[in-house]
Amino acid sequence: MEPMQNIQLFIDGVWRDGTGGGEDIVNPATGAAIGSVTHASPADLDEALHAAKRGFEVWRHTSAYDRSAILRKAAQLLRERADQIARGMTTEQGKVLAESKIEVMVSADIMDWYAEEGRRAYGRIIPGRAPGSRQMVLREPVGVAAAFTPWNFPALTPMRKIAGALAAGCSLVIKPSEETPATCVEIARALAEAGLPKGVLNLVFGVPAKVSEQVIGSPIVRKISFTGSTAVGKLLMAQAARGAKRSTMELGGHSPVIVFDDVDAVKVATMAAGGKYRNAGQVCVSPTRFFVHESKYKSFVETFAAVAKGLKLGDGLAADTKMGPLANARRVEAIEGFVRDAVDRGAKLETGGQRQGNTGFFFEPTVLSDVPEDARIMNEEPFGPVAPIVSFKSFDEVIERANRLDYGLAAYAFTASEKTATAVADALESGMVGVNSLAVSTPETPFGGVKDSGHGSEGGSEGLDAYLNTKFVAQFAPL
Repeated sequence: MEPMQNIQLFIDGVWRDGTGGGEDIVNPATGAAIGSVTHASPADLDEALHAAKRGFEVWRHTSAYDRSAILRKAAQLLRERADQIARGMTTEQGKVLAESKIEVMVSADIMDWYAEEGRRAYGRIIPGRAPGSRQMVLREPVGVAAAFTPWNFPALTPMRKIAGALAAGCSLVIKPSEETPATCVEIARALAEAGLPKGVLNLVFGVPAKVSEQVIGSPIVRKISFTGSTAVGKLLMAQAARGAKRSTMELGGHSPVIVFDDVDAVKVATMAAGGKYRNAGQVCVSPTRFFVHESKYKSFVETFAAVAKGLKLGDGLAADTKMGPLANARRVEAIEGFVRDAVDRGAKLETGGQRQGNTGFFFEPTVLSDVPEDARIMNEEPFGPVAPIVSFKSFDEVIERANRLDYGLAAYAFTASEKTATAVADALESGMVGVNSLAVSTPETPFGGVKDSGHGSEGGSEGLDAYLNTKFVAQFAPL
């Protein structure tokens, strides 16, 4: 591909360079710079905030019907450009091209779904106690919202926030990751071409801590949405709390996977391995801690390792690649540390465990068995292509171990028993539970965690509610 052009800010309907410097965009498959992204200065951020304030006054008074038409048109533009956008996503983020294409198409589906859901933000009439009275519940947009998104899903994660906010009638200032900026630019471009009024969506980049402090601290912003690490999320929550601002937080995860003794271990291992190495394991809901009943343990580990060993590692744009590089050098170093620590503590390395190649950020699909509970990978989110697998004996034992951590984003279980399926779904402390499936995310269903994995949901009607205020009106006849 041709090198990416300079990625600009989008403020008040205009594409423009920032006045706060910039940084290179790096292709993780080669480690080479492929373009640059401009940074917003404090003055640029103020312009974006005031543009969003003006845009909100226009957008809130635009009918839900007309807002829906614009969102649906933008979704169709994204579908028409999906091949081009997917190639750009793979180039800046690393994931396999087929995964990028799916992500673009699902993102368009999200926008379509919210386009319709925004037309159904119903209020209600509550019967009054006095003759001639009306008790009305109205739903109104919160106001200007701010969103912050990471690099691992550069279309899907921004889209959840953009579509939810715009469908509710809010305007938005969004800061995507500076490492993967080009994909969100294409979303903004599609919306602008679809007729979105200027100022309703503003796209900025910069030093994350400085941008978040200024944007969240502004009295213009009334709601924030963040996807990222638990540590950063807690800092942003504290900033939001100073202004009594609503927040949606989708934070870290460390998803347990429980495999009971009544399943086909080979089939489950094959499915689970496919899910584990999607996007090189850089997925917040990635299946991570595998607890397998002792009667199925050996066959599960052997099958899982065989699948991992057979994955072709390479540039995500290559047709035969099954797993792309990690997003950056930091992730490679982190995964090396997790593997080394586990092996030093007695875990068995079944396959992988090494960097690959002299260019780019490649790490082999890795499987660890008999991993001790005190290993870092059993306690800290690895966010990479490493699967620690351990055995268990009883239901109560494995539930206690699965719920042991402060994370609670996603959890999975595989069983042939309806009774066990119901019991495990009830027992797991998680915002999302997949039973006999790894699919816990669709446009129409809520996506969010509990405990240190955050609060609030994106997706589903809950994702629209996050951007709506509830107003009660008691109306009586004139005196």
